[in-house]
Amino acid sequence: MTTNQTIEAIEIELKKAQNKDINIKVEPKISTSVDFLDVTIMNEDGRLKTSIYHKPTADPYYLPYTSDHPHRIHRNIPYSALLRAARLSSHVDDFNLERIRIDISLLLNSYPPKVITNQFLRFFQVLHAEPVLKQLDARVYQQLQQKVLYQPTRQETKLKDSKKTNPVLYPPVLQNKAYHQSMIYTRYTFETGPYMDFPREFYKWWKKYYQYPESHLKKIQFRLTPTTNKTLRSLLVHKKPSSAILTRMEPSNT
Repeated sequence: MTTNQTIEAIEIELKKAQNKDINIKVEPKISTSVDFLDVTIMNEDGRLKTSIYHKPTADPYYLPYTSDHPHRIHRNIPYSALLRAARLSSHVDDFNLERIRIDISLLLNSYPPKVITNQFLRFFQVLHAEPVLKQLDARVYQQLQQKVLYQPTRQETKLKDSKKTNPVLYPPVLQNKAYHQSMIYTRYTFETGPYMDFPREFYKWWKKYYQYPESHLKKIQFRLTPTTNKTLRSLLVHKKPSSAILTRMEPSNT
């Protein structure tokens, strides 16, 4: 089979996939680079190079710092964005450009410069890669990328631990949860303003009235978990129904 025949065969299969669903848009293209999902893959002299792909119409949006969420969520966003950039950028220069883009995007979303700087420093310090931030050291960056590529996620680590304790693998819903009689978990609605000090005041109150030396509850620990208020998006935007519901026709009485 010649190259032209191979290309024609691929185009036929792509057209078949597009005809199955009107929402699938496939544009055959032969080039030294290709954009797939959020990654740009390039062929440079026989070596593959990857970087983050941004859609031209995409806005530089992150969860605004002024949103009604606990600030621990905001502080984790710069770290997670850098982690994603390191996994998808194979060259230190592309990673540095993405870092600058993340920095500007966070500033546009009202993040304080001090918060951004501290979280960037935390990322490089945790992964022992300060030379990448200061000197764009390519050798250290390659070590950094290999580390984050093969670093297990939190879910993978939890699954591995569950296999050790439970030889028979059950779905997460059926797995036994560790129950601690000395720990109480409860949720509260997070709100900015006067209620931001609620967890601190609650822990002070609990320690004063229930954890004094003679108390029978002095070994009981409380863990407050914040829940955010529903946004207009969660109230007004609903998931698209399945195609079976959309195409189902009610029987006519006539």
